[in-house]
Amino acid sequence: MIDILSYTCIGLGIIFWFWGTFPLIGKRSVLFKLHSLSVADTLGSMSIIFGLLLKIPSEWSLLVLALISLAIWNTVLGYVLAYCSSGGEDER
Repeated sequence: MIDILSYTCIGLGIIFWFWGTFPLIGKRSVLFKLHSLSVADTLGSMSIIFGLLLKIPSEWSLLVLALISLAIWNTVLGYVLAYCSSGGEDER
């Protein structure tokens, strides 16, 4: 049962990865494309890591560290990209 759930999480993560690339083809703004790509990649990567956590529970400390690092890194990167896209101006 754990193997099925693990492979389901890994498969869902791969689907999220591909789902995030489809908006790159559209005619929307670059920021919309970047946002949808980063959200889908984050969810996909977290799903894959969670599937690996179910598959290899002996490595839980490294996989939980990877989950936390992924969540923090992508959140901070999103704020940095938003700041850079505004031209570095503070809106007050």
